[in-house]
Amino acid sequence: MTGNGHAGEIRVLVVDDDFMVARIHGGYVARMPGFTVADVVHTGGAAIESAATRRPDLVLLDIYLPDMSGLDVLVKLREAVHPVDILVITAARDVATVRAAMRGGAVNYLIKPFTARALAERLEQYAETRRQLATLGDEARQDEIDRLFGAVRQVPPPLPKGLSGTTCSLVAAALRESGGDLSAAEAATITGLSRVSARRYLEHLCAAGQAELRPKYGTAGRPEHRYRWTG
Repeated sequence: MTGNGHAGEIRVLVVDDDFMVARIHGGYVARMPGFTVADVVHTGGAAIESAATRRPDLVLLDIYLPDMSGLDVLVKLREAVHPVDILVITAARDVATVRAAMRGGAVNYLIKPFTARALAERLEQYAETRRQLATLGDEARQDEIDRLFGAVRQVPPPLPKGLSGTTCSLVAAALRESGGDLSAAEAATITGLSRVSARRYLEHLCAAGQAELRPKYGTAGRPEHRYRWTG
């Protein structure tokens, strides 16, 4: 992850050989809070040149380019004097390409076609990782490193007394299938539980790393606690 999560917007270079697709991807980025489009190019050579002159933080990189493979562009960008992070966006789904992208240091890999929400989630994840990096000192603890690398706990915390695994699975399914976030009251309505019980299960899912708490701030008063499935 490049940089230290400096203040200001995350600058993104969009690379795709299809002019219309590149424009769409640029539009997605431009609508994301905290992101701005540094440049839009359509060849590998232009991507390398633009990265050197525009100095973006992140590159949305296609693999199928007219002058060279995006994998070759990935290697060259990772070797450049100015460091840059790369999110691969491509129709290529063969394992060899995915493996090469991972070995090359891509921060994520998104297969076409995809929804605007799918890209937004990956951009949000990237921005959050930069924010976490910015909070670290000279040395990081293991739990901080695990969080940065998205490590999954091998042993989930035990269910608190009074909670059942079956009901927990029901709440987890409701949260997972909501497609967004839920309050404890909404989860209670879906599952038939009381609001207090639903909140206990949601809090356990957060402790297990399967959900996250997302406070929603209104015009006044305390923020509403909303929960989102993270898997």
